[in-house]
Amino acid sequence: MIIVLIGYMGSGKSTVGRALAESMGFRFLDLDTYIEERMEKSIPELFEDKGQIYFRKKEHELLKEVLENHDQLVLALGGGAPCYAGNMDLVLSHTSHVFYLMLSVSQLAARLQYESGKRPLISHLKPEELPDFIGKHLFERVKYYNMAPHHIAVQEKGIEQLVEEIHRKSI
Repeated sequence: MIIVLIGYMGSGKSTVGRALAESMGFRFLDLDTYIEERMEKSIPELFEDKGQIYFRKKEHELLKEVLENHDQLVLALGGGAPCYAGNMDLVLSHTSHVFYLMLSVSQLAARLQYESGKRPLISHLKPEELPDFIGKHLFERVKYYNMAPHHIAVQEKGIEQLVEEIHRKSI
């Protein structure tokens, strides 16, 4: 079984994914971390050196590799991964255990305001610009996120509660 977590950056995919994998005795893999290890560069470096198109092609190739070569895995996708190169169709062809972790724009902005240096898509923004950017960006991406068979409202839930909810829906 492969469980895939999707959602906007800052929605908790990696944090929840690690806890979920541990509770199920599965391996956890963050696709962005996997890409960085395989490419021997950080995501911001890849964006800067090679551009977004190159990054998205590599992301697709490595996502396919992970899905075809792993089992008993909790996989967290980067926020943009579901929106490019037919990645959601690819994911859904491998598993129905796909969970969209949902948060409001204001909560995403609050979580991301101190992380802009680590996130290339928002690195140029001031904290007060985040809500508008996230709102527009989320509007563009939500149609892909909504392809997930399971939607989990993250707001006001602790990690243990989220893990339990995902685990219950995965059985």
